[in-house]
Amino acid sequence: MGFMDEAISEALKSLEAGGIPIGSVLVHNNKVIGRGHNQRIQKESAILHGEMDALENAGRQPAAVYQKSVLYTTLSPCPMCSGAILLYKIPHVVIGENVNYMGDEELLEARGVKVEVLQDERCIEMMNDFIKSNSSLWNEDIGV
Repeated sequence: MGFMDEAISEALKSLEAGGIPIGSVLVHNNKVIGRGHNQRIQKESAILHGEMDALENAGRQPAAVYQKSVLYTTLSPCPMCSGAILLYKIPHVVIGENVNYMGDEELLEARGVKVEVLQDERCIEMMNDFIKSNSSLWNEDIGV
C-alpha cells in the first residue's frame, strides 16, 4: 500500500465516523510516523483537520525529523495546515487533489516546500460526493 493509499484510508475512517473525508500521513525515512484524519465533527474540534491530526499523532518530534519528512494529504492544505507545514519546515507535501479545494499551495511553494499534486480520482470523487451531500459541514470546515 502506498502512502497516498494510507491517507485515503484515513479519510475513509473519518467518513465512516460521520466526519469530513480528509486524511493524512507523515512519513519519515519511508515509514509512517503519524497518521490522522479530519475530526472536527467527531471531536467537536476547531483545529483537527487531517494534517493537524497526523502531526498530533506523530507526537513530539525533533526538528530534524520534520525537516526530513514528507506529508501526504488527500486534499490541498488550508491556511492553518499550511502554517503548520511551514512552522515545522516539512520540505515536501504530496496532495491527493486540489480540484474541490485549492489551499495555500502557492505560499508553500514560495517558502521552498516541494508541492506535488496527484489529482487522484479517488480523492476527487470522495471530496466531490461529500461536498454535494454535506455542503453546510464542508463550508464550516473551510470557514465559509
